[in-house]
Amino acid sequence: MTVQQTRARHVLVVGAGMVAHRFVDSLLSAAEDGCTVTVIGEEQYAPYDRVGLTSFFAGATPADLSLDGSVLGDERVTFLRGDRVVGIDRTARTVRTHSGREHGYDALVLATGSTASRIPVEGNDLPGCFVYRTLDDVSALKEYVAHRTAQLGRPLRGAVIGGGLLGLEAAGALQGLDVDCTVVQSSDRLMSAQLDTAGGRMLQRLIESRGIAVRTRSRTSRLHAGASGDVAGLEFQDGGRMAADVVVFTVGVRPRDELAREAGLGIHPDGGVLIDEGCRTDDPHILAIGEVASFDGRSVGLVAPGYAMAEVAAAGLLGGTASFPGYDDSTKLKLSGVDVASFGDAMAESAGALDVVYADPVAGVYKKLVLSDDAQTLLGGILVGDASAYGALRPLVGAALGGDPAAYLMPAERAELPTGDLPDEAVVCSCSNVTAGRIRQAVHEEGCTDAAAVKSCTRAGATCGSCVFMVSKIVGKELAKTGRTASTALCEHFEMSRRQLFDAVRVSGLTTFSAIIGRFGRGRGCDICKPALASILAVLVGDHVLDGENAALQDTNDHVMANMQKDGTYSVVPRMPGGEVTPAGLIAIGRIADDYGLYTKVTGGQRIDMFGARLEQLPEIWGRLVDAGFESGQAYGKALRTVKSCVGSTWCRYGVLDSVGMAVRLELRYRGLRAPHKLKVGVSGCARECAEARGKDVGVIATETGWNMYVGGNGGFSPRHAQLLASDLDDDGLIRAIDRFFMYYIRTADRLQRTASWCEDLEEGLDGLRSVIFDDSLGVCADLDEAMARHVERYEDEWAATLRDPEKLRRFGSFVNAADTPDPSLAYVPVRGQVRPATADERSAGSVLIAGTTLEVRR
Repeated sequence: MTVQQTRARHVLVVGAGMVAHRFVDSLLSAAEDGCTVTVIGEEQYAPYDRVGLTSFFAGATPADLSLDGSVLGDERVTFLRGDRVVGIDRTARTVRTHSGREHGYDALVLATGSTASRIPVEGNDLPGCFVYRTLDDVSALKEYVAHRTAQLGRPLRGAVIGGGLLGLEAAGALQGLDVDCTVVQSSDRLMSAQLDTAGGRMLQRLIESRGIAVRTRSRTSRLHAGASGDVAGLEFQDGGRMAADVVVFTVGVRPRDELAREAGLGIHPDGGVLIDEGCRTDDPHILAIGEVASFDGRSVGLVAPGYAMAEVAAAGLLGGTASFPGYDDSTKLKLSGVDVASFGDAMAESAGALDVVYADPVAGVYKKLVLSDDAQTLLGGILVGDASAYGALRPLVGAALGGDPAAYLMPAERAELPTGDLPDEAVVCSCSNVTAGRIRQAVHEEGCTDAAAVKSCTRAGATCGSCVFMVSKIVGKELAKTGRTASTALCEHFEMSRRQLFDAVRVSGLTTFSAIIGRFGRGRGCDICKPALASILAVLVGDHVLDGENAALQDTNDHVMANMQKDGTYSVVPRMPGGEVTPAGLIAIGRIADDYGLYTKVTGGQRIDMFGARLEQLPEIWGRLVDAGFESGQAYGKALRTVKSCVGSTWCRYGVLDSVGMAVRLELRYRGLRAPHKLKVGVSGCARECAEARGKDVGVIATETGWNMYVGGNGGFSPRHAQLLASDLDDDGLIRAIDRFFMYYIRTADRLQRTASWCEDLEEGLDGLRSVIFDDSLGVCADLDEAMARHVERYEDEWAATLRDPEKLRRFGSFVNAADTPDPSLAYVPVRGQVRPATADERSAGSVLIAGTTLEVRR
């Protein structure tokens, strides 16, 4: 088909998924006037992000998942939804839809995708059996779980048949609906297509530690119904049985090639429309892209190859000569608390391939790099438990690694990643097939100055987002070469930096996200700008984090004022200022922990953490803690966490000042103070430094002549010692200096920037900071003092306020139709600090043997 033929002709697309959307976008962005497109989709929705389908269970709506509406809203596009194409007339070049309408075409693009498979056994279509493919699928699953839970009066028992990438995401979604879930896998390990035996074993441990059971080497032979007719259990080929109230099949997909088959197009024996490297079928007027297409004998259910096909097909219709390069099978698991990635020749099938492996079973980490026989070229890899290097490694597949392989495998605090530039041909964004060279071109030739601009220009990072960090790194390096600096825009919705946005909100007096984005930004916001503005408003307005529309800005932990743990339960951390607590307080904590079966631990911050609380238990536990005189320790927030102290001059024979008294005074003053990142303080009563003050954001050390104040210390993966800011301060002078330091940091730091890097980024370093705080070089000290005084005056414990508000308490139900009282037949078993539902066998046995210790099953 020539360029002249295509430019004035009509293209018809069958299917309205992600790949079809990408094709239309690519075609229209390069087509000249006269090209028109008709898109026919059988779903009622506009194209949506199927990769992010699991977020539907976390509250996302179809509108939140919708792709860029301007593409199918283009005046050159006719979008018909809710009507399925049922026939193709290749001679007349028309298609017929279920509604009886006919549509002509000059070029036809099949983007019908695939359909989810069910294992071919008796009972696979019982009520309560689902697939996990479309918005309608997950919506029906969510509704069924809520209905069936209310009907049975207890949490459901669920089974996900298929332990691949999608199966683990589905299991996480079920767990989020309070379903006691088991993953049933026929092979010997999870994600067997992506992980080797050791990686699969480590992944299973991580999944099980999250409270999801795993059953491998289990082939389901039958599903049976209960008295109601709904699914009630599974039977296996080895004779085993398992109860299940809801079943989700994630056993693969099959190309939806029936249209092409009936039209007489070539079909692969295993399914899929046969295409060449230009995505053309054996009819010169018909192309196929995405999961319906079969290239080189394969049809792959991943979005990245589909996007590549869409680009190739669009270029071909416009007279180009692009070729589909083949399938990139790189994958990254999207399950909260479980980090897994696989890329390239992960199974080391290449001749002479070498493995470099790092494993830490205690930390739950397994990493493998596959190298060429000369140990120079990266061929692939597996990352389980820590996939932070995925963005740096995947683009290097097929290229020289550029450093010691161990540097990519060792924990972040023990090795620095090589800093060499990626070669131009390295693919940075596999979803959109964007190379490092293309990103550099966007910077130097198209004026892009940040990752958001590159995404708009090249689509790098527009799908799964895993490459955004690497994109930002490349942009920063290329700008530095030209003497420019990278954009400080908060995100694609705000062109201002966090510092500029803080000032804009302060000056404007706006108090809601909708008003702020309406005046200073655009769009609906994202998970970058929403929490950042929540923090800004907490400082400037001071309302409760769950008040009004701003409650929706909070991240998972702030949303329920507790830290979610890896098993889906929550931690409860009452404040103990300076580590000080009364005997009565200790007794109260002990009784509460015992009554709720919570695991307790004394932390390095001199508090007692209680782990294993379920969502609906949080108000009950905090009610008792508040009655005992405790308040929220805000372990869940980007806020002041702790002020650690030694016993100081009160008890210690070496102490020269009252470190406990000062620590208590500081913690009560700064409690509830929201910041760009968490804050920690330490107060030592002498130079022996027992409170480890120099590892804190603010460290205070007593001397014979007063307090020495240190700033910018951080622990974690990038430990930094705090640096001396001032010496020989009296009590009031110390507090005034800390007031100004904290408030200046809060107003000027970048999003999620720790005090250590903030201090390093200050133009004049600590000397400039001293001049601001002590010499008022910017004339802002009075304003900083007033802001801190306002914070101290309006402080209110968040949990105490929540307990007085019935509307806020409503968000702590496990599910919307939860009963007021828990089901007495539901038992939970503590396992090394975790709490999981007891199995039926454990309930009947009355006890369970775990790690050599018999634990009674609490009824």
